[in-house]
Amino acid sequence: MAEQDMGEGQLLLAEYQSVKDEQKARIGFRDNLLYVTLAVVAAVIAAAAQARQTSMLLALPPVCVVLGWTYLVNDEKISAIGRYVRGELTPRLAAVTGAVDVFGWETFHRGDARRTSRKIVQCVVDLLAFCVVPLAALIVYWGGGQLSSGLLVLSLVEAVGVVGLGVFVVLYAVPFGTGTGGAGV
Repeated sequence: MAEQDMGEGQLLLAEYQSVKDEQKARIGFRDNLLYVTLAVVAAVIAAAAQARQTSMLLALPPVCVVLGWTYLVNDEKISAIGRYVRGELTPRLAAVTGAVDVFGWETFHRGDARRTSRKIVQCVVDLLAFCVVPLAALIVYWGGGQLSSGLLVLSLVEAVGVVGLGVFVVLYAVPFGTGTGGAGV
C-alpha cells in the first residue's frame, strides 16, 4: 500500500508541476499584455496627433477590448489554477502522504495584510489600461469636430464594448482578496 501511495504521490507532484508551469507561462503572457497595450496606445495616439485625425483614435477601443479580454481570461485561468491546487491537489496529496502542510506557499502568500489593497490597485490599473484610455479616445473623437455618421455609430458600439469589458474587469476582481474573482494568483 505504501508503494502505491508513493506512486500516487509522484503523479500528484507531476500534476502540480504541470499546472504550475502553465500558471507561470500564463502569468508572463498576461503581464506582457499590459506592455503591448501601452505600446499600441502610444503608437495610435502619436499617429493620430501627427495626422491630426481624431478618427484614428477609433482604433484604440477594439484593440484595448481584445487585449483586455485576453488579459482577463488569462488572469482568471491563473486564479483557477491556484484554486485547483489549493482545493484539489493539496488535499489529495495530503491524504496520500499524511503531511499536514502540503504546498504551504499556495495559501500563505494569500494571507498578507496588503492583499486587498493590491487587488484594488490592480483593478484600477486594469480599468485604466483597458477601459479609461479607450473611453478617453472616444471622448476626444466625439469632441474633435470631425464626426461622420458611420464613424459615430461605430464609436458608440465601441463605447458599449469598452464599458462591457469594464464591467467584467470589476466582476472578476470582486470580492477583492478572496480569490473567487480573478485578478491574479
